Amino acid sequence: MIIRPQSPPRVVRRTAFTLLEVLIVVAIIVVLAGVSSIYVFRYLEDAKEGAAKSGIKTIETACISYELKIGSLPGSLNDLLQPPDGGKPYLQGGAESITDPWGKQFQYDASGGRNGGQKPDVWTTNKEGVMIGNWPK
Repeated sequence: MIIRPQSPPRVVRRTAFTLLEVLIVVAIIVVLAGVSSIYVFRYLEDAKEGAAKSGIKTIETACISYELKIGSLPGSLNDLLQPPDGGKPYLQGGAESITDPWGKQFQYDASGGRNGGQKPDVWTTNKEGVMIGNWPK
């Protein structure tokens, strides 16, 4: 009888991930990032609408201050930046203060038709074209 020396048993040990495992993890991360970006962009749009409402209120207050000092409402929003009497501007920040978060100029109507003539109408439209204004809904 021949006795052969036995070799020690091999222990198979993995030291790295397979390509398939890495691809699965990357795919899961991409799906999660895609789903979360939808929520982030929705919050971003809501924040822009909030900033537009704040800007509208600021312009409305500046128009009322202008009326108290000059005696009539401004003819345009640019009059709030450069008053005809050469005084200080009613809005700080230059042209950005009359620009909405979407890059358009706020709209202005001194007659205040939507506010019953009590105060001037100031409004803009969001990305979907929905009006955001200072009148009651």
